[in-house]
Amino acid sequence: MAAKKQLKITQIRSGIGKLEPQKRTIKALGLKKMHASVIHNDMPSIRGMLLRVKHLVKVEEA
Repeated sequence: MAAKKQLKITQIRSGIGKLEPQKRTIKALGLKKMHASVIHNDMPSIRGMLLRVKHLVKVEEA
């Protein structure tokens, strides 16, 4: 059984002054502070969330 790909998502810009849907997306991803990182499985739903906030986060394969 192959291991699932995982993504390391790091918040690199603040959500202050951004639109409310972008703030909620950052919160839904589990990011709470600047330069905090979370790891999620690579799924279409996560990829869609990342497209909405691509200017606020950095994505790497974990």
